[in-house]
Amino acid sequence: MKNKKTKKLKTRSKKKNQELGQTKNSAKLVLFIFGIGPIIGIIIFLYGKGFFNSPNL
Repeated sequence: MKNKKTKKLKTRSKKKNQELGQTKNSAKLVLFIFGIGPIIGIIIFLYGKGFFNSPNL
């Protein structure tokens, strides 16, 4: 019997896993920026307007 040479798809799957990892990391970064960014902006805005200052009686 002749030995059949099989093509290995490991190189393609490695590339797909690397691309998938990069998209996951970039998706996490985008969600972090758009999730935390507005909250920080609102806090800075409220602090600038004196919302966190205690009222003077």
